[in-house]
Amino acid sequence: MDLGLTGRVAMVAAATSGLGLATARELAAAGADVAICGRDPARLDRAAAEIDKAGPGRVVPTPLDVLDHAASAAWVDATAALLGGPHVLVTNAGGPPAGPVLGRGLDDFRAAVELCVLSHIALVQAALPRMREAGHGRVLMIASETMRQPTPRYGLSSTVRPALAGFARTLVRELGPAGITVNVLAPGYHRTPAVAAMPDLDEVAASIPLGRLGRPSDFGAVAAFLAGEQAGFITGTTLVVDGGLGQGI
Repeated sequence: MDLGLTGRVAMVAAATSGLGLATARELAAAGADVAICGRDPARLDRAAAEIDKAGPGRVVPTPLDVLDHAASAAWVDATAALLGGPHVLVTNAGGPPAGPVLGRGLDDFRAAVELCVLSHIALVQAALPRMREAGHGRVLMIASETMRQPTPRYGLSSTVRPALAGFARTLVRELGPAGITVNVLAPGYHRTPAVAAMPDLDEVAASIPLGRLGRPSDFGAVAAFLAGEQAGFITGTTLVVDGGLGQGI
């Protein structure tokens, strides 16, 4: 399927591994020029080389911590100057520490909000003026299925991530006339480095109705579709990509 991404410029945050990398790779395979960021320069270079093999477009890596909001805005400006756009923005960040919320201090909640909410909002705010000028945009925010199925296993994530769904739905009426869609992707258990290190990995996989963990490419394909032309009537949604798990573990 031609997703209409040839010649488009996509930005993918935290794309050195896992679902961010898989998303960037699928966007490149669909023909987009892709700008990626990550904190570790060595991992960033390896990811860029992998993405470069996936598609014909250009790949531009930038060392960046998404908690630095000024640096995130500068990344948007630099991408626009070099590649144009952006037409697609995929926000992404790591998750807060696992475990229940009882016993957590307010500083733990503040840090979780900074990571899981404000880092996304800062990038969106930086990119929207460019998308308005272009009259086209796809904003995808990668969160977690915990925003729909809270679980004590990931208490901080379950508490703060639902704010992204509210943010997306709030933007819909304002951005719709400008041709910009805003959606949230809520992934379940995929075979990423973090999930592969879980001590009860086999038990988790067995609990998924499809009988396996998701492949990062499964998730990347969904993200690429939502970034494409055919998804132009999908906005304000939170799409759970979890193999039918449905309930947190």
